[in-house]
Amino acid sequence: TLVELMIGVAIAALLLALGAPYYGDYIINSRLREGGTAVLTETMFVRSEAIKRNGTVRLVIDGANMTVTDFSADANGVIVRQTRLAEGVNAGGVTIDFGARGTPVPFGTASETNLSYAGTTCSATFRCPGLRVDGAGGIRLCGNHLSSC
Repeated sequence: TLVELMIGVAIAALLLALGAPYYGDYIINSRLREGGTAVLTETMFVRSEAIKRNGTVRLVIDGANMTVTDFSADANGVIVRQTRLAEGVNAGGVTIDFGARGTPVPFGTASETNLSYAGTTCSATFRCPGLRVDGAGGIRLCGNHLSSC
């Protein structure tokens, strides 16, 4: 009946009103995870390209832009590809060079960058990932750079 329909619509509207604030948090966390995965994937790509090309390949992360440059054939470098992080996601500026053995150049150079979302502060609610590349070439993604990684 019409009364039952109106009660159903009222309950749905109430549930929607209660869930809307959490949906925004979900979207931000989703974009941060997507950005972390993109940075990790790009770093692993650069490492594999350095091994494949038997030379130095560089990853530059500057804000939302990621650039992969091959230095194995040309001293000036040839841009292999450029990508952007998800809208609103930024990473601190970092340059990582991988050599032919798949290790950072110079050997022993560790690098890290943390992701953030515009207009938010990283916390237990907004889990901002962090990328860590150790001196031997190990690559890991921290789920939240505020906690131990």
